[in-house]
Amino acid sequence: MGFALDRGLLYSGEPQKTTRRGRDREIFVGQEVAPPLANSGTMSETNEMGFDPVPLRAQFPALSQMWGGRQAVFFDNPGGTQVPQAVIDAVAGYYQTSNANVGGAFATSRRTDAVVAGARAAMTDLLGTPGPESIVFGPSMTALTFHLARSLMETVKPGDEVIVTNLDHDANVTPWTDLEAAGAVVRVADIRPSDGTLDLDGLEALLCPRTRLVAVSHASNAVGTIPDVKRVVDAAHRAGALVFVDAVQYAPHAPVDVQALDCDFLACSAYKFFGPHMGVLYGKAEHLTRLTPHKVKPSKDTLPYRWEQGTLNHEGLAGVTAAVDHLAAIGAGGGVSRRQALQSAMQTVQAYEQTLSHRLLDGLRALDDVRVYGLTDTARLGERVPTVAFTWPRLSPRATAEYLASQGIACWSGDYYAQRLMRRLSLDEAGGAVRVGLAHYNTAEEVDRLIGVLADVPMAGA
Repeated sequence: MGFALDRGLLYSGEPQKTTRRGRDREIFVGQEVAPPLANSGTMSETNEMGFDPVPLRAQFPALSQMWGGRQAVFFDNPGGTQVPQAVIDAVAGYYQTSNANVGGAFATSRRTDAVVAGARAAMTDLLGTPGPESIVFGPSMTALTFHLARSLMETVKPGDEVIVTNLDHDANVTPWTDLEAAGAVVRVADIRPSDGTLDLDGLEALLCPRTRLVAVSHASNAVGTIPDVKRVVDAAHRAGALVFVDAVQYAPHAPVDVQALDCDFLACSAYKFFGPHMGVLYGKAEHLTRLTPHKVKPSKDTLPYRWEQGTLNHEGLAGVTAAVDHLAAIGAGGGVSRRQALQSAMQTVQAYEQTLSHRLLDGLRALDDVRVYGLTDTARLGERVPTVAFTWPRLSPRATAEYLASQGIACWSGDYYAQRLMRRLSLDEAGGAVRVGLAHYNTAEEVDRLIGVLADVPMAGA
């Protein structure tokens, strides 16, 4: 599944092991698909959709782990996904052939230049940006957001307003509430506790000529809700405000198009879409040029370099490209660009994951004492990602996660840094909720196993 470094060239999507030529070396970017796993009995349903997770799963070494004699099941994906062998090989290959800093006259430095450029081109294709100069890399989405907020603070005047929401991860809240130190007034858009959706009418009512920024999630990391971000962006722009979008939980599950959204900034994390632990920030060039970043004086003052503090994680960037290529291969066909392949792939992934969400919600509904937070109407699966939070009286959230771990199933409990949301749902003093997050490598069989394991827990008081 190789591709040419230059964006716009055709993406072959060939499923065999290939290499990409980069100056005077070859960079491994693909992997040979292992023989399919045994059919779980559910694949005929997914085959009708054109997506079969079985051969895809063979690309992920971690999925073959046995925990306590049981096949490991990874439903901890909202906290970080497993990675395909292609990503592992890309990171290791960088160390073997290319380890150097950028800008040198020698071979390994030139190879590193190519790795960095390749990662920017890959993220340009994944997010649909106008060009690679709008892509900024950093250690995490959180670090990049604080970095940007620090620069925006210098433009804030007393009485200016920012809007955050009760739906968001704290990484898209605290960087902006910190602007209060410069005199900003923070307004908070609420949710509807009944279904975990963002109250868009209420958010729009908060907008005024003093609003300078709206921070909104593209998908909740706790209950999976997908707000109408385009509506938020249009309303904010009419009021003269900028919009920062947290797409960390959206990017692994659906197509992203920053130009269609017309958002001013958007951030995501590679380790949530099968890559290394790195953050990515998109910003409109006009804003990245106008704002003043905090950087060392010798570093470049051109885009996007002026926003990247210190030496980047080059080996991680090699893995970012491999992760994007992994996704593109799902939608690749003859004569399509990588961007087109990614759009097709993420539509396929989204449709497949909705079938898993349907199965999960139906299974949890069959357990009479389970309460699911967020959208549960299976006719509205397009308004959520496959991240589901629940509580029940049989066990506390932490005890449930520990029990599931003893059965070989990974999931999270707590507030997952969505502290405002947990307080709004009155879960903050009860240990939060249990979070089950699905990904494209999960199967219907694994969902059924989860429901069966939960059903074996005795009812409270029994």
